[in-house]
Amino acid sequence: MINRNVFNPIAYFGNGAVKHIIDEVQTRKLSKAFVVTDSQIVRCGVSEKITRLLEKNNLAYTVFDGVEANPTIDNVQAGVSAFECSDADYLIAVGGGSSIDTAKAIGIIIANPGFTDVRSLEGAAATDNPAIPTIAVPTTAGTAAEVTINYVITDVENRRKFVCYDPHSVPVVSIIDAGMMSSMPPSLKAATGIDALTHAIEGYITLGAWTLTDMFHLQAIELIAAALRASVAGDAQASEDMALGQYIAGMGFSNVGLGLVHGMAHPLSAFYGTPHGMANAVLLPHIMEWNSAFTEGKYRSIAAAFDIPQAYTMPLSEARSEAVDAVRRLNQDIGIPSRLRDIGMKEEDAMALATAALADICTGGNPRPVTLTDILQLYRRLY
Repeated sequence: MINRNVFNPIAYFGNGAVKHIIDEVQTRKLSKAFVVTDSQIVRCGVSEKITRLLEKNNLAYTVFDGVEANPTIDNVQAGVSAFECSDADYLIAVGGGSSIDTAKAIGIIIANPGFTDVRSLEGAAATDNPAIPTIAVPTTAGTAAEVTINYVITDVENRRKFVCYDPHSVPVVSIIDAGMMSSMPPSLKAATGIDALTHAIEGYITLGAWTLTDMFHLQAIELIAAALRASVAGDAQASEDMALGQYIAGMGFSNVGLGLVHGMAHPLSAFYGTPHGMANAVLLPHIMEWNSAFTEGKYRSIAAAFDIPQAYTMPLSEARSEAVDAVRRLNQDIGIPSRLRDIGMKEEDAMALATAALADICTGGNPRPVTLTDILQLYRRLY
């Protein structure tokens, strides 16, 4: 079997790493930045950390802050239009997954104008050219959008999210600076942290997993399991560990895919605007339990990553239960709701949600075979 892996050409890690944006811009002889972000990031003064740095070094920029949570086709098209009027020659994405995903789509379309409808980017679009140079600066420790080959856009008209997979979209530089994440409120740290854990666990058990990505995912699980509680509580070192852990998870799942948690989470965001990380967080322990018999011995390693004693010597069924319970306890400790109704699901939408989830590209990677009836029952049971 042949496995392909795609990563950032360059990434910087650590507090203060944002200063290296200047080195990269000057080395690449770039002239004007198109800063992609959202209005909340601007109001909080987070994006200003980047624009001040550009100003200090006499580098021109334009700010586009029209990104919404669960970014839409309209957001992308507005960004493309604004870029075309800006005289910019590179992108800086500042924000969570929404800003970075929007920047990826803008960068791809500017370099490949045949995809201006955005919908045609779904799946593995046959783009000819790499996105215009993009520097990604995440402000949340969760999505790993700064390292992945995929991005997700919401089709509001059809109430669906679609996933785009394109190695051409990977940012040429990523800046993993926990200082840029310091303004996250505890609730956002919790939701994005479990999003990162979901990436690591689903990437570890997905059908496409293999030795190299297993290495990334297990290390990510161990880092996140040890750091997330303290990060939510405000510990600086734990926040750095979370920033690293979510990136490592992205190095893995970007190259092998995910599973049913993401498949079921995407429709919740498309239907109700539910934050993606929160949807994943509520679903994760339940879907882990449902998948457990189809994961061979991998839940032993997950239990061990959560520091469960005797994870490798207890009966396999017990190790599986311990792994699921460890995730449940983590959710409880950081305030994640336990039912889908708590995050906005409407029971009457269960069939429409299930139909969308079955068609989601992530669902195909699930280790346990999935039917429409299975997903419908899960939505109703977890409601």
